[in-house]
Amino acid sequence: MNRVNYTYRVLKNDIDFFAAALSQERVSVWQVLEEGEKLMDYGGPIEEYSPLSIKIMGGRYFRELYEFRTKK
Repeated sequence: MNRVNYTYRVLKNDIDFFAAALSQERVSVWQVLEEGEKLMDYGGPIEEYSPLSIKIMGGRYFRELYEFRTKK
């Protein structure tokens, strides 16, 4: 059995974003496609979040287009 050891956690719901914003965790922004994944922004702390987007270091990223990760 293959076990994947993830060194990051994916933020998915409002409570994840709230906790990351409160603790000022560095959140990176990724684009995940069938061909692979691409780092879009090394990130930083979350400045704002809404049901549509996340604001990190002055940039806004749509939640439905990107994956948001923080270290475990």
